[in-house]
Amino acid sequence: MPPACPNCSCAATHPTHALLAALCEDDLDAALALGLLDAAPCPSCAPACGARLIAARDARRFALAARQRHHARAERLARIKAERDAARPTAVAPTARQATPALPTAAADALARALAKAKARHA
Repeated sequence: MPPACPNCSCAATHPTHALLAALCEDDLDAALALGLLDAAPCPSCAPACGARLIAARDARRFALAARQRHHARAERLARIKAERDAARPTAVAPTARQATPALPTAAADALARALAKAKARHA
């Protein structure tokens, strides 16, 4: 048998009163176990009492929806990253044939001529 309402003077027996008692004690887990997400206010309670229950129920629904959106976004970003990584070409290690010269051709030719001139001078 559910207790009387802890917030107002309602003495009717209604399952919502147990929810309100759990909310008064800040025991959200117990309130969720008692059906907070689907709760409807007691028709005999004061309007402020019912408003408190509705506010707690709607706040929890909003928090759960936000958490689901966060998880969906994280999954979507992970999927997009995986698709980009799969589409990105892999780097190929350069081989002897693919190696680029250290100097441009013109610079290498000028250096070779300068070395030949220097050797001719010292010979």
